[in-house]
Amino acid sequence: MAHSKQALKRHRQNVKANTKNRAQRSAMKSAIKKVAKAETPAAGKEDLVAAMKKIDKAAKQRVIHKNAAARLKSRMAKKLAKRSS
Repeated sequence: MAHSKQALKRHRQNVKANTKNRAQRSAMKSAIKKVAKAETPAAGKEDLVAAMKKIDKAAKQRVIHKNAAARLKSRMAKKLAKRSS
């Protein structure tokens, strides 16, 4: 348990941030899975746009690293292009 007021406040902040980050990461992963399971290329493209938006937002808010975001987006686009051709 924290012994100072400062440590108590940091703990409260960390719990709040952890909850927010976990929710955002989960939503991002769900969007990525939706792209992978898209039945048609047209639906896949729509889902890809939404997933990229979620990935960019997570990177902007430092939930994930910007290079990790770029890597995820690239791999998703490559897989979708391979499926549609």
